[in-house]
Amino acid sequence: MNTVDSEVLLSATGLGYAVRGVEILHAVDIELRRGEILTLIGPNGAGKTSLVRILLGLKEASCGSVHIRPGVQIGYVPQKLHIDPVLPLRVRDFLVTAGRFKQERLLQVLQEVHSAHLLSASVHTLSGGEFQRVLLARALLHQPDVLVLDEPAQGVDIIGQQALYRTIKHIRDRHACGVLMVSHDLHLVMASTDQVVCLNKHICCTGHPDDVSGHPEYLKIFGQAMEGLAPYSHHHDHSHDAHGNVVPLERDNQAVADDR
Repeated sequence: MNTVDSEVLLSATGLGYAVRGVEILHAVDIELRRGEILTLIGPNGAGKTSLVRILLGLKEASCGSVHIRPGVQIGYVPQKLHIDPVLPLRVRDFLVTAGRFKQERLLQVLQEVHSAHLLSASVHTLSGGEFQRVLLARALLHQPDVLVLDEPAQGVDIIGQQALYRTIKHIRDRHACGVLMVSHDLHLVMASTDQVVCLNKHICCTGHPDDVSGHPEYLKIFGQAMEGLAPYSHHHDHSHDAHGNVVPLERDNQAVADDR
């Protein structure tokens, strides 16, 4: 693995991780390049979240090494975040827990995830999809080179998932950042990523979604779950906004152009 490549933002070689003698990860190699969306998939207990936490420096590997290119800024969207329901907290208050930012910057990142209207809303009134977008906006505040998203569409309905994955792609395109994503949403995510790493304590297979979806190891793990399904592809004459409303493609494309 060539970690001196200027396009490689984050990499790991030979990672192993064990807890009380139980092996969680074995000989894992992974590499994230600038402008790439890389998705980790695998069954429950495969070690996906442990791998992410090791890459973020939140856990220490039993063996192997992690290399983050000097100067690389990482933004993280966790799988779950509990906020005490008795705590009065508006979206703007939640965002500034990431640092002292002017309101113009808060609006800027919310606009990027199509949620500027939520600035003064209570975080306790947000839908699952709205809260995920606020978490994504918070991760964007420090202009990350790498976005790490642990199950970003968890608790979001199918229309919201489609819109969220489009937003993630637009962020990647606009900022040329690398995106490392953990997901169980195979039907959608296989059409929303550049590279797939199928993990089951070790790397079973890796590559372009079209290649991985036909790999024997992938089919062994997910074949039954994916029976009758193909990687998702959306070929309608309309799109959907962050709230699930139908938007003509011309308007949707113009909104993307305006974002840029």
